[in-house]
Amino acid sequence: MAASSKQAAITHEQIIRDVRAGQVAPIYYLMGEEAYYIDRLSDFLVDTLLKPEERDFNLDLVYGADVTADQIVELARTYPMMADRRIVLVREAQSIRSLDALDAYLHHLTSTTVLIMCHKHGVLDRRKAVAKTIQEVGVLYESKRVFDGSLPSFITNYLRKKQVGIVPEAVQMLADHVGTDLCRMASELDKLVLALPSGEKNVSQGLVEELTGMSKDFNNFELQSALARKDIFRANQIVKYFQGNPRSFALPATLSNLFTFFSNIMLTYYSPDKTENGIAGWLGISPWKVRKDIMPAVRNYTGMKVMRILSEIRKTDAASKGVGGCKTSPGELLQELVFIILH
Repeated sequence: MAASSKQAAITHEQIIRDVRAGQVAPIYYLMGEEAYYIDRLSDFLVDTLLKPEERDFNLDLVYGADVTADQIVELARTYPMMADRRIVLVREAQSIRSLDALDAYLHHLTSTTVLIMCHKHGVLDRRKAVAKTIQEVGVLYESKRVFDGSLPSFITNYLRKKQVGIVPEAVQMLADHVGTDLCRMASELDKLVLALPSGEKNVSQGLVEELTGMSKDFNNFELQSALARKDIFRANQIVKYFQGNPRSFALPATLSNLFTFFSNIMLTYYSPDKTENGIAGWLGISPWKVRKDIMPAVRNYTGMKVMRILSEIRKTDAASKGVGGCKTSPGELLQELVFIILH
């Protein structure tokens, strides 16, 4: 087992590099809130470690709700047939009540078995003995939830691996439209790649608009830009569009976008380096986005105003969920919020 695989904060890229280098662990416990990397890693391990013709006899796929740890261990102790190794893949491992038998197995491993445990929407308690043993002999990987600020780099990197580029405006449209569900984002990006005209290697704003049904002129990204510039006419124009096209408007997504944006403005006041690149590094976003929206907003809003705006966004979110018996429509709530932001 490679020493790097014993690190507490091992990344999915490191796991892939290790396996490709021939450093294969006897157990991979893949856990966390973000399902995308758990699925990607489990598929990669199966595809890399077993040839297609070896899988009929050497791949066991079971679900945590249907098996016990003892049954998993029994499968793991079985030797491969006409192959160098066998794989036991456990999906929904979070449903297994007790992993005591697994802990005992890890002290007396079957060297020809690779055990892959997929634990979604939560994590294994690292204080438990079994977690410590997994980390000692194998890989304990946590797939953490992705935040909005990480989406642009995920989108550009995903497409870059497919030798496809994307314009910054299209990146932001996708981030606003899809959100932090990386499985859905990957699916949308695959659709965009397939929809590219022959010979075209760059995703445009128009293509994103066509496939997602978004308007390139009336969306959360454009609303954010209008508010950053304090463009009252443009902001109200977008709000009116949302009110007249409820299918293209989801208040929770809009509020999340605005809260992230104004939080970044507040953080910008504390950036030790006030240059575009310095602020971009401080916030973890692109210099292009800093130049287009953050800098104009910093010039147009004081710190006190931004604090009030963040408070009003929280109040609007609560009202949209019926707190206080509020029955105001989402479009009207947004209109009220935008008025407060601009005045």
